[in-house]
Amino acid sequence: MGTGNTYDVAVIGAGVFGAWTAYQLRRAGRSAVLLDAYGPANARASSGGESRLIRMGYGPDELFTRWSVRSLELWKEVFARGRQPLFCPTGILWINNEEDVYARVTRETLKRVGVPHEILTRAELERRWPQIALGRASWGLFEPNSGVLLARRAVAAVVEAAVRQGVDYHVEAVLAPSGSRKVDCVQTLSGEMIRAGEFVFCCGPWLGKMFPELLGDRIFVTRQEVFFFGVPAGDIRFAPPDMPGWLYIADLFYGMPDLESRGFKIASDRHGERFDPDTGARTPTPEGLAVARAYLVEHFPALADAPMVEARVCQYENTSNGDFLVDRHPDFDNVWLVGGGSGHGFKHGPAMGEYVVGRLTGSMAAEPRFALHTKATVQKRTVY
Repeated sequence: MGTGNTYDVAVIGAGVFGAWTAYQLRRAGRSAVLLDAYGPANARASSGGESRLIRMGYGPDELFTRWSVRSLELWKEVFARGRQPLFCPTGILWINNEEDVYARVTRETLKRVGVPHEILTRAELERRWPQIALGRASWGLFEPNSGVLLARRAVAAVVEAAVRQGVDYHVEAVLAPSGSRKVDCVQTLSGEMIRAGEFVFCCGPWLGKMFPELLGDRIFVTRQEVFFFGVPAGDIRFAPPDMPGWLYIADLFYGMPDLESRGFKIASDRHGERFDPDTGARTPTPEGLAVARAYLVEHFPALADAPMVEARVCQYENTSNGDFLVDRHPDFDNVWLVGGGSGHGFKHGPAMGEYVVGRLTGSMAAEPRFALHTKATVQKRTVY
């Protein structure tokens, strides 16, 4: 890297969106450089951590269902070239109350798109997963082909695949672009000048900090706590294949089975307090642990006394409603803003990469819901 190199596209941010964008750029025949201040899926990134659910169900949101289907195909393609299986086909279980309209609409969308799924009565749920105390739940929806992505290593695998195809990758912090209309280069903290025809900023929770006047009040970075609990010795009920990934939309809780002996993962999907990805404290709170344990006691009673073996503090970078942001910067003709993963974006990395490259090359029409002008300054979540 240096002043002598000029790329078709510079991608800033090697999280899941940036890594897949760089990978898809090379597949489209474009030269690309990928830069990240801390490294791919680092501990401060929204793409960091051990695991993410990949589900097909999204209520009425057929776009996201189709993106999930496409993304899982592409994840598997990249993983097939590596040495480690980074997708765990645990299946995904939706635990639903009788009045859950979202879950019922999800069923119709999956049927329309052709996604394999099963509808289960409460009696069938109790028979198949007796280790789950269902509470108010009356029925379930099971996606047998969905599962869990091993997140941090999955992003690293995509970056490695992109580099093998010719992408230049560097750990460098990049400054915001300056000037107006057309940007010729951006500067790193070390003084390097990165020259490119197009610049794609996939900065996750740093987008608002990179462009404070434009996005400071449109990207809501929230603190999220995740807990892993140790399963009883010799107890296989909480590991695959006995335990799937699961979510209870009415409660805004989700979890994953004991993968790689890391523990049973549980987290609340409710948005936490505002958070700075650089300086925010990464120590979980006693209050967060108490909430997670109470949910464990209620729904997984065999783990009521399970020790916490690991905990993480990560963040969401939410848009006002949970849709993604993919649009040109209004002040620059060749600067793109890509982000707003909103807690559900990790699974969609491959489809996002295809979409961004399609927009850059003009081969794909703009999706209106991803436009900058749709991002409000007040949160009203509609995507789950």
